[in-house]
Amino acid sequence: MARNKVLSRKLRYAKSMKTNSSVPSWIVVRTNRRVRTHPKRRSWRQVRVKK
Repeated sequence: MARNKVLSRKLRYAKSMKTNSSVPSWIVVRTNRRVRTHPKRRSWRQVRVKK
């Protein structure tokens, strides 16, 4: 990976970092554990982020 990144690529990486977070615990409590997993969760090993 280059040290100097293009801004558009950097923004895309930042967005994928934000969306990769887990479901907050208060939502799990509020929904009585119906919502436990995040459907769009991405594993850093299996799924690559588009460049």
